[in-house]
Amino acid sequence: MKFVSRSIIQIGRELSDLDVFAIDFVKILRKHTKYVIISGYVSILLGRARASEDIDIIIPKMDFSKFNLLLKDIKQNNFYCLNTEEDKEVYEYIKDKFAVRFAKKNTVIPNIELKFIKNKIDEITLNNTIKVKLGKEELIISHLELQIAFKEIVLKSPKDIEDARHIRNIAKGHLDDSLIKKYEVMLNEF
Repeated sequence: MKFVSRSIIQIGRELSDLDVFAIDFVKILRKHTKYVIISGYVSILLGRARASEDIDIIIPKMDFSKFNLLLKDIKQNNFYCLNTEEDKEVYEYIKDKFAVRFAKKNTVIPNIELKFIKNKIDEITLNNTIKVKLGKEELIISHLELQIAFKEIVLKSPKDIEDARHIRNIAKGHLDDSLIKKYEVMLNEF
């Protein structure tokens, strides 16, 4: 793994099945909208050996007609929504601040947990990203400093604390500790 800059990480390993799954889904997303991958898959992508059943992704809010174009493209690419089969209901779920889950047809795991931004923290996350290059492919993740602060201040489960520790270890020398503290204060106030 190479930290090319504050906004680019190059990973030179063989892609896992979970990586391929994520890449397949974001290839669809990026034709329609911005996105950012957050949470557990970020630490897995960066080399942490742990299982995950889902990949959490945040996208900007959009109206039904734009979302429906995205949804049609998702379905045409062999994914389906686990929440409901009705397009309007999928939109109502995500619009009402619930996550909607997508998996490859005839499977349940792994799945994508897709959410609209719902607050200032999500907006900051969506607008402060890192490009992870995996050979010819790429994924967009949130700032590592925000990942660490969120896992340590908000989530706090043993798994999340270990994720944060892993990110701190692999990114040592590339993290902005003052930014982690800024995010911690922001999350505490939020």
